[in-house]
Amino acid sequence: MSESQAAGGPQTEALIKASRRITPEDTEEVRHLTLEVLDPAFQFVEGQSIGVLVPGPHPFGNAVHMRRYSIANARPMPLDEGVVIELLVRRCFYLDEVSGERYPGIASNYLCDAQPGDKISITGPYASAFRMPLDNRANLLMIGTGTGIAPFRAFAQHIYERRGDWNGQVRLFYGGRTGLDLMYANDETSDLANYYDEKTFKAFRALGTRPLMRSSEALAQGLEAHAEETLRLMREPNTQVFISGLRKTAEAFNRVMAEQAGGEEAWETLKQSLIDDQRWSELFYD
Repeated sequence: MSESQAAGGPQTEALIKASRRITPEDTEEVRHLTLEVLDPAFQFVEGQSIGVLVPGPHPFGNAVHMRRYSIANARPMPLDEGVVIELLVRRCFYLDEVSGERYPGIASNYLCDAQPGDKISITGPYASAFRMPLDNRANLLMIGTGTGIAPFRAFAQHIYERRGDWNGQVRLFYGGRTGLDLMYANDETSDLANYYDEKTFKAFRALGTRPLMRSSEALAQGLEAHAEETLRLMREPNTQVFISGLRKTAEAFNRVMAEQAGGEEAWETLKQSLIDDQRWSELFYD
């Protein structure tokens, strides 16, 4: 999910099958894109990402611009049904710190402007810090903001639609400034709402309580209300922690957990034990 100006690895074509806006017109634009990969040999697993190649010329003279996006759906089963990839894309703009001018993000605007029937070039899939545990007794603690929710959507699909036998506890904390920012988490007809009846699944929608509240601040509020259970889960030896989104997501999570654990030192000790046991995974973007 980090910016790059170089494209590496083998390339393949993908066809834009659908593109729909999932946020209202008066908010930041986030789109859900459905891509069909035209190479039948292309396969991926939950948690991986792809690189989207934007043809140039571009600033600084590079011929191709590449940006990585987390895949937001589970792999197809059976595997001979064709490969569909779903992406969450926020239309981004950047301010020049010197001139103050506003510039469109190259890859995000390229994808948001793409129409059904268009073909794009992709690379990957790429290995990810997020890997679904094989043991269905594992607890999954997922914390995200913004489009960082994408890999968690793929995990939930895999657990409840592909496998259907998950016995561990699954907790999703997702922060937004308003209910409209929660994207899939407030879609009552599809996606994450499908899993609310599952005995092992709980999703906590953390909403901002004042104007201009950041999504990370809203997330902190939601975590505070369930900090005791969250800390208890992390102390269980079969819990995997996944955290994704803006870097301020980590700051909010660390702050709440340090307070619940009794101080920063106690929290850092617990966090380091999760890292040492390979039960902590994170993926952030600016």
